[in-house]
Amino acid sequence: MKKVVLAYSGGLDTSCAIKWLKDRGYDVIAYIGDVGQGEDYAQVEKRALKTGASRVYVGDLKKEFIDDFILPTLQANASYEGKYLLATALTRPLIAKHLVEVAHREKAHAIGHGCTGKGNDQVRFEVTAHILDPKLEIVAPVREWEFKSREEEIDYAKRHNIPLNVTKKKVYSIDKNLWGISIECGVLEDPAVEPSGDAYQLTAAPEDAPNKPTYIEVGFHKGVPIKINGKKMELIELIATLNEVAGKNSIGRVDMVENRLVGIKSREIYEFPAATCLYIAHKDLESLVLDRELLHFKQSLEHKYAELVYYGLWYTPLKKALDAFIKETQKNVTGTVRLKLYKGNCVVAARKSPESLYRAELATYTEKDKFDQKLAEGFIRLWGLPFQK
Repeated sequence: MKKVVLAYSGGLDTSCAIKWLKDRGYDVIAYIGDVGQGEDYAQVEKRALKTGASRVYVGDLKKEFIDDFILPTLQANASYEGKYLLATALTRPLIAKHLVEVAHREKAHAIGHGCTGKGNDQVRFEVTAHILDPKLEIVAPVREWEFKSREEEIDYAKRHNIPLNVTKKKVYSIDKNLWGISIECGVLEDPAVEPSGDAYQLTAAPEDAPNKPTYIEVGFHKGVPIKINGKKMELIELIATLNEVAGKNSIGRVDMVENRLVGIKSREIYEFPAATCLYIAHKDLESLVLDRELLHFKQSLEHKYAELVYYGLWYTPLKKALDAFIKETQKNVTGTVRLKLYKGNCVVAARKSPESLYRAELATYTEKDKFDQKLAEGFIRLWGLPFQK
């Protein structure tokens, strides 16, 4: 019997996939990667076994997710098309890595996923798997099966008594982890339709947020967030705290038309409460402590870094080289940033750092000014000299 390790979420696609693969002669081993979804994994495991999996692995990946995936991407200030903070994209190479490891342990000849043929995640899973082990086969039921809609999948699941957490009235496809959440399908497929309140999972509506601003101070040490309001925290606790506080203030909602890797446009809804706060704070602190040339060059690479993550090219030589550069830039990114959260807006109220390159005596227009303005004339002449005819 052919053996496949399936990336299993317990959602509609992967639940149907277990039964579908089993009917075609596969021994299905389900792998659940815990990246902070907050699921009852004992129940998800039971659901997989009831649906037909011969064995279920549950991997606690949260620390690895934070240390090896979230943190480097935060330090790179990487966002795809200026809006998407890559929460879902970051989990795919991580989960794929562990799928390969379980496949080796189980002597499976293939790994599988429940990704659609028009999405990005299929690329991220498969490219990663092929980099780590080119001999492993890929099984992708959603690209092959007979179902033309999620409604047909629901009917299939009901016929075969497959337990589900979706209905035909609420057919959102939701992917959640501790860094953010993505929501798509249903009425959201029409970019002209405003998302209803039930689409959002982590954030309050702006009109329901507090009527007074919330101030929060984030402390960094060498590019790593370590404190909230002076209290030292492990990063997982810090993210959870920010998700709660920022979520109540409606921070981190994104509604965008996104250019998928496969060449189509897609309307996506995202929520990143903690990530939004940390990106804004980290980027602002860098402006205080990095010199102009280093800052500008780093900014020129941030878009490329985001593309590598989005395109599933995590385990590539260029990504490894960029990581080394980004890590070097973080040596002086130490200090605190005070954020003002108010009805969907997150703005920097103040920042300070022992590594600050800001010099008040040079920037001031008061009697404390030590800048010799007479030097400006010679500088301007030399600066413009190459362009004079």
